[in-house]
Amino acid sequence: MEMTLEVNGMTCDHCEKSVKDALNKLEGVHGVEVQLDSGKVNIAYDEAYVSKSMMKETIEAQGYEPVG
Repeated sequence: MEMTLEVNGMTCDHCEKSVKDALNKLEGVHGVEVQLDSGKVNIAYDEAYVSKSMMKETIEAQGYEPVG
């Protein structure tokens, strides 16, 4: 499955790397693409292993605010 989350608070390359690395550590996440200019994070994942709420909590733990 694929999902796009809007994430507030990402402003630099470090932000992008933090979010990407944290999400990639979750079992079931196959790919993460961060678009800093729009604040969107595209995630390819297997819903048998990981849920939207788990991914949102992971982003929040890095200090950013997922919307939607």
